[in-house]
Amino acid sequence: MIIDEILINVTPQETRVAMLSQGILQELHIERQSARGRVGNIYLGKVCRVLPGMQSAFVEIGLEKAAFLHVADIWHDRQIEHRPIEQLIHEGQSLLVQIIKDPIGTKGARLSTQIGLAGRFLVYLPQENHIGISQRIEDETEREQLREKLQQIHSGGGGFIIRTNAETATGQELEADVGYLSKLWADILAASKTASEQTLLHQDISLPERVLRDLISERNTRVLVDSRETYLRMQVFALAYNQESAGMIDHYMGDRPLFDLYDIEAEIERALARRVDLKSGGYLILDQTEALTTIDVNTGGFVGGRNFDDTIFKTNLEAAQAIARQLRLRNLGGIIIIDFIDMDSDEHRIQVMQEFKKALLPDRTKMTVSGFTTLGLVEMTRKRTRESLAHILCESCPVCQGRGEIKTAQTVCHEILREILREARQFSAREFRILASQSVIDLFLDEESQSLVQLEDFIGRPISLLVESQYHQEQFDVVLL
Repeated sequence: MIIDEILINVTPQETRVAMLSQGILQELHIERQSARGRVGNIYLGKVCRVLPGMQSAFVEIGLEKAAFLHVADIWHDRQIEHRPIEQLIHEGQSLLVQIIKDPIGTKGARLSTQIGLAGRFLVYLPQENHIGISQRIEDETEREQLREKLQQIHSGGGGFIIRTNAETATGQELEADVGYLSKLWADILAASKTASEQTLLHQDISLPERVLRDLISERNTRVLVDSRETYLRMQVFALAYNQESAGMIDHYMGDRPLFDLYDIEAEIERALARRVDLKSGGYLILDQTEALTTIDVNTGGFVGGRNFDDTIFKTNLEAAQAIARQLRLRNLGGIIIIDFIDMDSDEHRIQVMQEFKKALLPDRTKMTVSGFTTLGLVEMTRKRTRESLAHILCESCPVCQGRGEIKTAQTVCHEILREILREARQFSAREFRILASQSVIDLFLDEESQSLVQLEDFIGRPISLLVESQYHQEQFDVVLL
């Protein structure tokens, strides 16, 4: 899959980046000013608590919650034998740390004391002295050539990881990356010597600039950005850091909103829906919970093909493509369980799995995929690096509290009747008044009217009804008059 268009929509509150392949939305990145991602930020932190039993510590870096540091993420000389955390750090100690995982849900940020500064082609590791190479560069000759090229350029301290997109980099481009990253590290070190604790020393570049650094390639036809200020800032960044990309950036000045022009707004709405329709008439049902995400494949109205087995096979093949896209688009992470439609043929199962793994190849996020289990399910994990699209754009329903269902009006009526009976036994009231939603009051006036009369006779006091238009169906009050 080749990303041939990148659309950037900018407002004062947020920046959205849509990545398209042949006009179809493949990925969506959102960065809000109020909750800008912090991965890559470097802080001068203060150790507030060391937990020897968990071999971890909590470090104050100035965020709402203390950040988490595990002993495995504490840099140490590889020649020295592993030591427990209580021998490496102590409470009250100042520590130069970098965020490697954003705060998610109730968890604070995760930290590392091994600093890594990302450039276009390289990641600089100032505490190391070796050169690593991305596993995605598989050709051994090419790996050795890249290593030799970098060794000729950089003879000073520090190590590097050569990124995948360095495959086509020239010596001049690598040299520019080395110079930029070395200066950046020198500036961070200088700032750390005079900074107070819990201070941000380095913030990762903004989302539009990361697009230029990481996502632009010679195959991209163009980048459209609808903000002149962002366009000019991207041009400055491109000319200083990635000159080839400068000519790919265009300022969109049309009257129609950029995302509307490409139908991106509608695609976002579809990406938040529980149901995803397939072209064949089948559909997916996606349910995201705290622990895992489940994806169920259904044939729906698709009855084509020579026989039912053929229908199932074709639906599963189409679903494999659609699921891979939905994982990227919704940024689903953690444990994912996929329930393809049961297939009797082993050959069909093998082909569906091959199609699914092929569709996952363009995904830059680390994944592990198992084959079909004895129950016919596919289990996989996808690294959770940032919040999912639904968690960024949505919140739990205040009515159902995230259950996805609400109590029926009849259930609420019965709860109200029990509440009145409970109140009548404890308090001496002249009258009981029910405040509830229109649907509940309507039921009391119709099907449940006899129940209301029976309760009035039983407690010996009148019960009146009042519609509260602002109440949702589960909400009610019983007022004693």
